[in-house]
Amino acid sequence: MIEKLEEVEQRFERLTADLSNPAVIADSTRLQKLSRERSSLEKLVEKYRELKKLRDEIAGNKELIDAGDAEMKALAKEELPALEARRGVMEEELKLLLLPKDPNDEKNVIIEIRAAAGGDEASLFAEEVMQMYLRYATRRGWQSEIVDLSPGNQGGIKDATITLAGDAVYSSMKWESGVHRVQRVPATETQGRIHTSTITVAVMPEAEEADVTINPADIEMQVMRSTGAGGQSVNTTDSAVRLIHKPTGIVVKCQQEKSQLKNRAMALKMLRTRLYEIEQEKIRNERDALRKGQVGSGDRSEKIRTYNFPQDRMTDHRIGFTRHNLPGAMAGDLEDIFSALTTYFRAEALKQQERA
Repeated sequence: MIEKLEEVEQRFERLTADLSNPAVIADSTRLQKLSRERSSLEKLVEKYRELKKLRDEIAGNKELIDAGDAEMKALAKEELPALEARRGVMEEELKLLLLPKDPNDEKNVIIEIRAAAGGDEASLFAEEVMQMYLRYATRRGWQSEIVDLSPGNQGGIKDATITLAGDAVYSSMKWESGVHRVQRVPATETQGRIHTSTITVAVMPEAEEADVTINPADIEMQVMRSTGAGGQSVNTTDSAVRLIHKPTGIVVKCQQEKSQLKNRAMALKMLRTRLYEIEQEKIRNERDALRKGQVGSGDRSEKIRTYNFPQDRMTDHRIGFTRHNLPGAMAGDLEDIFSALTTYFRAEALKQQERA
């Protein structure tokens, strides 16, 4: 492990030097790429440097035990167990940080949210979850945008597509894909009965042009008038854009901008991301033929998380994590559950690596 950490530290130092090179500074694409790589290594290098200092401190204590006077020997012996315990914890943390990173972790994301089982109540909850993610993005300082939205029959949304952009967005949001279940008494329920509804969430890393090549001849573009909230141009100009990818049948739509050109650019980005996700899915399925899709059918039995409002409880069923203060979570306070998910899945990856 130490040899690998030395290699990482040397790479970090080379990147630091490269980022002050005028030739790199003049090339914005390369500058951004190297900056991201250096940023991804920074925490690991800092932790390794802490470990090196701790190892030196332990070595110094052992020297005092062997050669110091009686008082210094006693003090060094007293401190040594705590120092070695800290070293053990730090080495375990470094093992986790050394795990191979998901190449998509630094990417922005496109999130699709759809009402599933539960009718109007599912539509209402779908909008609440969308707002929860938008609020979380605000807390993180990310940029967010609603790029497409279909309203529900009695409020809420049938489906929506949002984008989140910022620092390592996918690494935080990737665990949100799946079926989310809500249990509560709907506003329309006259007898106080608790209803169960579900929505589906799909989180996809935003594909860059280098990730996917699309033949323009494979795309059919349709234009239409926008619907719903969106300013003075709604229902007056053909600004909404629908793109159909003929080889796969994928359809994407964007209507949030007043400009048809801007809507087309966003729709193309969404299409590229959907195609990239298909390729990523093929890779994942080759690695694990039993892996289920991100979302499934939306059936209640496929849930990854339950939001129980009467009990003020959010439970993630994959990791057995439960938290209370559900209003706080819906307001975007999700750091604890996201941290727990990341820790759990990293630990699982470490176990798999050790077994291999």
